[in-house]
Amino acid sequence: MEYRIEKDTLGEVKVEKNKLWGPQTQRSIENFKIGEKSSMPIEIIQSFAYVKKAAAFTNHKLKKLSIEKRDLISTVCDEIIDGKLDTHFPLVIWQTGSGTQTNMNLNEVISNRAHILLGKKLGEGERLIHPNDDCNMSQSSNDTFPTAMNIASVIKIKRVTIPGIEKLIKSLIQKSNKFKNIIKIGRTHMMDATPVTLGQEFSAYAEQLNYGLISLKNSLNHLSEIALGATAVGTGLNSPKKYDIISAKFISEFVKLPFKTAKNKFESISSHDSIVETHGALKLIAVSLNKIANDIRFLSSGPRSGIGEIVLPSNEPGSSIMPGKINPTQCEALTMVCSQVIGNDTTISLSGAQGNLQLNVFKPVMAYNIIQSARLIGDSCKSFSLNCIDGIKPNIKKIKFNLENSLMLVTALNSKIGYYKAAEIANKAYSEDITLKEACLKLKYLSENEFNKIVDPKKMI
Repeated sequence: MEYRIEKDTLGEVKVEKNKLWGPQTQRSIENFKIGEKSSMPIEIIQSFAYVKKAAAFTNHKLKKLSIEKRDLISTVCDEIIDGKLDTHFPLVIWQTGSGTQTNMNLNEVISNRAHILLGKKLGEGERLIHPNDDCNMSQSSNDTFPTAMNIASVIKIKRVTIPGIEKLIKSLIQKSNKFKNIIKIGRTHMMDATPVTLGQEFSAYAEQLNYGLISLKNSLNHLSEIALGATAVGTGLNSPKKYDIISAKFISEFVKLPFKTAKNKFESISSHDSIVETHGALKLIAVSLNKIANDIRFLSSGPRSGIGEIVLPSNEPGSSIMPGKINPTQCEALTMVCSQVIGNDTTISLSGAQGNLQLNVFKPVMAYNIIQSARLIGDSCKSFSLNCIDGIKPNIKKIKFNLENSLMLVTALNSKIGYYKAAEIANKAYSEDITLKEACLKLKYLSENEFNKIVDPKKMI
């Protein structure tokens, strides 16, 4: 492998000849050989490029950076955003807690790529764009990394998570409407209870997710506040007046989503409660999704020896040994996602609590986990909707059988003959393996006509 020699404040470093990164990135590669596959999410890198582009435009507007340098930085940032330079961002999330190495990775790639765009070779001659003085002008890792975190999270949530949840809610509402007249037995404590409609059952799922979606959307107001302009500790040292406000406007313009400068810059870099809050909403949604997926697989269990009241789509063979077996695989995938998201929330909560004095130094792991959770929930909701919910069919025969054989229909008799006599009917029916009507008639509490008039599932929903 051929190398070139790069220099930083600690001395010379060998860097692979054709890689755009520089010495600080290379030192991170060598010093943090921890879970090499845990790369910094590309969403963070692309969002960082928006930050660097906005900073260049702001610095030019405030007469600190030439138009030539601004445009060169902007051109490279656009290439990064478009995914053209993905292979030049090799760092893992297990690095400095401020994300300094990733910030410098961006700065070095922008500087070296600009050098190439000017017709020069890597490692040869003076670079017009300096990684620190130009690419990092008016900035610090302490304010750029959390800005990139928030941008990436908002983009992922608005473009992937929310559409996925909305798709699933829509599918559940459609099923609720379609199943509104199908009366079935309800269950509490996993035991027979009074009747509900299958539509009512599905309506609960849609409403659960709707409340979670409201919480998620509400959390984005705080998450849309960005730290850029805080620099090292929140005072804005080395950034010109109005830099924070102007750069936020440029970011909003470039990303095409609304962002605003943080009200309190000290809060924005010493804590990441906005990430904790938003991920809390993602966890809430994961809790709801887990309950929904479990209910779906309970109701579809069987097909002949379980509850079997709904039939799921047959997406793939379910067993390598049992012919004809079909499993609720979408439910299983979704509940695994929920486990991951709930676990991620623990990581984010603990990491958010590590904001010591003027800086939280758990930024990379928080960024990694919220991006993963947002993507997983969005993707799994879409998959669950398309590959499971949309194809669910009611098993009318099994629903009717379970309804007619339930002892809890006796509850309707409470107001007529009282709780204890109704319980006596239920116990007799169960112990003698006869119907409620037969038990009632044997005990001579009601006539057949009276029983039929009261114990009518249509009047119990």
